[in-house]
Amino acid sequence: MKVMKCVQQQYVSTPAIDKLLETFRCMINDCIRIGIEENISSMKRLSSKCYPYLKHYDVSSRYKLCAITRASGILKNYYNFIRKGKKVKVPYVFKPQLVTCYGFKINNGKLLLPKFSEKIEIPLNNYVRRILAVSNLNVKSITLTPKTLSLSIAKEVDPIKPEGVIGVDCNLANVTTASLSDKPVRYDFSKIVSMKSKYRDVKSHLKRNDVKIMRRFYGKYGRLEKAKAKWILHNTSKKLVEQAKQDKSVIIMEDLNGIRKLYHKGNFQGRWYRGLMNGWMFREFQRQVEYKAKWEGLPVHYINPKNSSARCSKCGHKMLSKENRQQTCTKCNFHVDRDVNASLNLMKRGMRFVPTALQGEGMVAESIIGNPHTRLK
Repeated sequence: MKVMKCVQQQYVSTPAIDKLLETFRCMINDCIRIGIEENISSMKRLSSKCYPYLKHYDVSSRYKLCAITRASGILKNYYNFIRKGKKVKVPYVFKPQLVTCYGFKINNGKLLLPKFSEKIEIPLNNYVRRILAVSNLNVKSITLTPKTLSLSIAKEVDPIKPEGVIGVDCNLANVTTASLSDKPVRYDFSKIVSMKSKYRDVKSHLKRNDVKIMRRFYGKYGRLEKAKAKWILHNTSKKLVEQAKQDKSVIIMEDLNGIRKLYHKGNFQGRWYRGLMNGWMFREFQRQVEYKAKWEGLPVHYINPKNSSARCSKCGHKMLSKENRQQTCTKCNFHVDRDVNASLNLMKRGMRFVPTALQGEGMVAESIIGNPHTRLK
């Protein structure tokens, strides 16, 4: 099984790199313009129409092909939105960039790019060198911007035959996991919630009626917020995947597609509450868990989370909500935390992905939790 992930680093640009990025951007926009004029989006037809026009660009033909490929993807998305009846602007690439899978080389810790009659060299940092030192890794493509370099790397892994299940319940302020080998574990995300509220309050006090100043101000705090939140998510997802790898478990997560529609303007919700829920980074966390798990050969599945916290994980009957997110079963009086109950239900539903049937599924909650009043890790 082939798996891929992206490694990113920052670098110092040069005039030659800036010129190459700007040329690539112009080629993409020319291809988009031709595609819209001719009403085409397929790669083959776009190539036949654009190649003669791109002759006046003094760059390698490899870059021309990659520009056409990039424009073809943009045009397909554009026509899909139009087909669905959505109002979209004519696509145009503003930011300089370079996306290529041909012609580059990595030698002596440097990335070499062909340009005209010379080559561009970009030194790789120690982190990227350490990752590329693994023998079975292949760099498939690179993405270059004026400040960052991203390398898409791939490798062949042998899928792990799962022997257990980990249910992952995502919430705004925490992520709770349940497995057969250990008691439920809760990862705290309250720092992300408080940080987002703090930065939202700071940005709301800006009174300067200047678009450039506002963009610079919002961009600064947006980058800080994103970097701090991703650092917490990366640490949590790494711990979760390490636990799954140690137990050889399949990871079960919630399919939360469409949940953003619940927090639109006009749904009789306050502005502060909508901002809080729309800042919920559940998809970013799931994305990190998914690619890290696949990199280790672990399977990941998404299931419908309906009634995962409303039904008892022990007997399946309706739960009665108490204070402090506690629940009690109306039939068996099973007392449990709401998030733990949801993760247990997700884990039980995910047992069908384990090749060998697990015994005692009906008593999973009692065997894992033991004393229902035991505190979480």
